[in-house]
Amino acid sequence: MTQDTTMQTRQTKPRIVFMGTPDFAVPCLRRLIDDGYPVLATVCQPDKPTGRHQVLTAPPVKQAAIDLGIPVLQPTKIRSGEFADQLRTLEPDFIITAAYGRILPADILQIPPLGCLNVHGSLLPEYRGAAPVQWSIIDGKAETGITIMLMDEGMDTGDILLQGRFPISPDMDAGQLMDALATLGADLLPEAIEGLLAHTLQPIPQDESKATYAAMINRETGLIDWTRPAEDIHNRVRGTYPWPGAWTTLPDGKRLKIHRTAVVSGDSPPTHAHQHTPGTILAAQKTGITIAAGTGAIDLLEIQPEGGKRLKSQDCAHNYPVGLQLGGHS
Repeated sequence: MTQDTTMQTRQTKPRIVFMGTPDFAVPCLRRLIDDGYPVLATVCQPDKPTGRHQVLTAPPVKQAAIDLGIPVLQPTKIRSGEFADQLRTLEPDFIITAAYGRILPADILQIPPLGCLNVHGSLLPEYRGAAPVQWSIIDGKAETGITIMLMDEGMDTGDILLQGRFPISPDMDAGQLMDALATLGADLLPEAIEGLLAHTLQPIPQDESKATYAAMINRETGLIDWTRPAEDIHNRVRGTYPWPGAWTTLPDGKRLKIHRTAVVSGDSPPTHAHQHTPGTILAAQKTGITIAAGTGAIDLLEIQPEGGKRLKSQDCAHNYPVGLQLGGHS
């Protein structure tokens, strides 16, 4: 393909304003550029202080946009009308969002003549809301996926254009699943755009009777309830990793972060876990630390004491005697 032909092809593609903030959105932005879509600007949340020293840090989409030479907009307010006026001057054909972090008001939704598309990390109408990836793991789902939808004024309530399914393996954590879904979303997005333009994809209304919600997660989401079955505890650990992270408390009140776990199979020692109070350390040895759950037992594979380093539990098991009671269950 000659350079002139390439430029002509690119000029026939719809003009896009892309809105996204975290790592999840970056593959979609890069895919649009790779496929020759004119991205007029990216919109993301303002820079935020991060880390122990609270260094002001640009979100991943901004960093990617700068690398790609795309203008970046970071409005603190999107409902004042001024931001909508700014977007109108760009004259986009589409607005495409992926984990932008805010619900778009009507005056913005009405700007692009071809509509606003959203890349959402679940099989809608399941898990509408802020944290679909994390809750799909916490709830023990075996499958999730990506939905490309036409946006309306509701929270993830718009008509569905395209969906792709993805299996959740028993030990996959939220970070790994987020990366996999981000790639899947980037693969599906051009297909959704072209299918909408060619009228080969017809928007399908969501079934409201099947709608579920994925509330925002916070640090308390990671609190371990040892009275729950071992499988539920394992799911919460991997569903809250890498953020906010699972945790419990020691008898002195200090927090113990739990990074990785494994459910003890029914025929594995220690036996009689059901005879112990949930949260009790049943074994602390070179093979690791085993805790009684409400049903069954769970191995702690990697932990981090408050103010300390992340460690394999087998390397620090001597600090956690058998019979010690871990708290944090409600």
